[in-house]
This record gives sequence, structure tokens and C-alpha cells, in this order.
Amino acid sequence: MIALGSDHAGLPLKLEIIKLLNELGLEFTDFGTDSPDRVDYPVYGKRAALAVASGQCERGLIFCGTGVGISISANKVPGIRCVVCSDCYSASMARRHNDANMLALGARVVGVDLARMIIKLFLDEPFEGGRHAERVNLISGIEEEYRGQYSKQEQEGGCSS
Repeated sequence: MIALGSDHAGLPLKLEIIKLLNELGLEFTDFGTDSPDRVDYPVYGKRAALAVASGQCERGLIFCGTGVGISISANKVPGIRCVVCSDCYSASMARRHNDANMLALGARVVGVDLARMIIKLFLDEPFEGGRHAERVNLISGIEEEYRGQYSKQEQEGGCSS
């Protein structure tokens, strides 16, 4: 199962990718938006990321104008490793070496044909494990190390100088 999400700028590309997923016979859940009216990308990046982090969906594909804002939003959800890719090599390596579980694409950056190629690679590439698994575990360790730390600082009166 694949989680989908987009803002208004990413909607046209997401609709094209839905056609691809249907062609490939892949199941997906669309977490919005379904309107060209202006919306805030963090809402939809978070919705798709929560579905991936919870295990409801195995991977996520999210879209905005550049892919950057929605990927930043998704990466705030613990357990998410979302990458922005505009080329096939980066998408392949993100899966093989980083076990990326979400991909963000910019509808104003990549065309439909390139997006289709990038997504096919991202969905097909396996994670290589081995030394790369050790690095992914280090990334997860950083996430755990800082989980809740910022809220503790707020409770203690903020940052000290």
C-alpha cells in the first residue's frame, strides 16, 4: 500500500502518478488534497507520513511545487526518511543505501515522464542492508536521542545563553 499526498501545486502530478499506480496494479491511499484550491502542504505531508510511520502504508509519495516543503513536513514524523529527488540515480540510491520510505517530487521541477521513471525506480529498488543498515540505525538513533528534548527545554524556560 502506498500513501499519497499533495498540496494544490502538486495535485496535477499526483493525478498523473495515480494513473501510473493503476497501470502497475499497485494499491494506494490518497490523503489529499483533491482540489486545486490553495492548501497548506504540511497538512498533507504529515497525513501521508503518519500512514507510513504507523505501518498502514509501506511507502509514501508526496508532491508540492518543489517537493522540498512537503518533504520537510513528512520528515518531522518519527520513522520517516523522505527524500526529494529530481533524478533517477538519487531515487535509486535513496532506496538502496538509505532505506528511504517516502519520496517527494516537485510538480514545478520534474515532468510527468521523468516523475514516472523516478517513482518506478523508487518503488522497485530494494534496501541493500549491511553497512547501510548500520547507518540507517544511526539516523534512527539521532531521532530517538532528541525525541522530546525540545519540549523539555520549553518546560524548563527555553534555551540558556
